[in-house]
Amino acid sequence: MTPRHVAAGGALLAAGAVGLHSAPALSWIPAVRRPFRVLDGAGHPTHVALTFDDGPDAVSTPRILDELDALGVRATFFLLGENVLRAPDVTRRLVADGHEVALHGWHHKNSLRVRPRALRASLVQALDAIESTGGVRPALYRPPYGVVTLGTLLAARSLGLTTVLWGAWGIDWAPTATPASVRRALAPDLTGGVTVLLHDSDCTSSPGSWRSTLGALRPLVEELRGRGLTVGPLRDHGVDPAKVPVPTA
Repeated sequence: MTPRHVAAGGALLAAGAVGLHSAPALSWIPAVRRPFRVLDGAGHPTHVALTFDDGPDAVSTPRILDELDALGVRATFFLLGENVLRAPDVTRRLVADGHEVALHGWHHKNSLRVRPRALRASLVQALDAIESTGGVRPALYRPPYGVVTLGTLLAARSLGLTTVLWGAWGIDWAPTATPASVRRALAPDLTGGVTVLLHDSDCTSSPGSWRSTLGALRPLVEELRGRGLTVGPLRDHGVDPAKVPVPTA
């Protein structure tokens, strides 16, 4: 995102500040993400990290949890604080079932549209909601849409959070998604050490899209196990927080 040319010196400085804030934001686009690969959550070559965004949801998340339990798989769930308050029992079940709880923010807003100070305050609010409801405090953070800004990196670091994006996604949020299309979307990047992004809620996706995710889970896990890979949460993936960039103001 290139700041527009501004003739006046003061305006140029302001544009430069905006550019500094938003410079990493294109990291969500695979084609330009190479400098940010350290955020992809690459882990142990015999392990695949299974992660879900946008929950919890009172209807869809329990269905996902039932399937994971039947498969004997634990995963990482990046939660939205406002959804935690809407589905507190599901949040508590996530913890009781042994899944890893991580932070996705308070609301699902693009970080570029939130001032840095307000962004940090919203993360604190979400962390408090998760901890007071589920009794655990997340150590991992994934910004909505995968949009990483200087503000997100600074806020996460100041709160002791490690920012983790993904290396393969199922595009399960699309209105045309099916269990088969989810698997096809994942296939090109589905290797040992990858972090997989799926969604357990359709709060920001096409209505009912979570059913495609649900339908893809069993064949996905069986395929990975057939390759000799283990499937689990990021806590078992070997992501090194020391390799995540430490931003400076």
